[in-house]
Parts: sequence; structure tokens; C-alpha cells
Amino acid sequence: MHTSPPCPQISGTACRLCVTPRAHLPGAVECIGYAMPGFRAAGPQGKMSLGYAAFARHLGVYPHSGFVIPLLLTDCAGFKTSKSGVLFTPDNPLPTTLLHKIIDAKLREIAAGYPRKSAP
Repeated sequence: MHTSPPCPQISGTACRLCVTPRAHLPGAVECIGYAMPGFRAAGPQGKMSLGYAAFARHLGVYPHSGFVIPLLLTDCAGFKTSKSGVLFTPDNPLPTTLLHKIIDAKLREIAAGYPRKSAP
């Protein structure tokens, strides 16, 4: 992961990944979590709400959950996904509405308590 974005095009997109969640997560604390910049939800528990990272050719958004992105697969069509994140390029940026949906789903997960893995 690059600590400073590798080119101006990625730099602008990475900057939006910092500004947009900050506006959508009032009271959230900016932090480094799981080796990437991100946001902790407001409140005494301060659960990780969103992480983001800029790489050489793409960027990623990570809600630090294996449940959020699978719930939004239809919305994430056109982007490379894993169960824990969404990858995109500056030429095909993540829409603000999708970023808000990811954040909102993560906040609902935090409010409800994390889903428990079923026993083997």
C-alpha cells in the first residue's frame, strides 16, 4: 500500500475517499486500522466503519466486515469485489451513493451487533 498516492489521478480519488466518509459519518474518528487509513464510528466502542487504500493501479474500500459487501453485490456490479472490499480505478470511481450504502450497511451491522459465525 502506498502511504502517498502514486499519481495525481489516484491522489484526487483517494482524497474523495477521505472527505466523503468524513461528511457521512458525523463524529467519526479518523484512524489507522488494519494497516490502512479509515474511520471509527462515534461512540465509546468506536468500531471500525470503513477503511480505504490507494495502490499503484487501483483503490479499495473496506468496511472491515465479511457481511457488508455480499449484501450489496447488485449495487457493486461493474467493480471487482471480495467479501471484504470493493476495488476500483480512478477511471471508474466508486459512486458516492454506493460509498454511502456501504457505510450505512456497516453502521447497521455495528448497531445490531456483529453477525455470529455458526458453530461447526
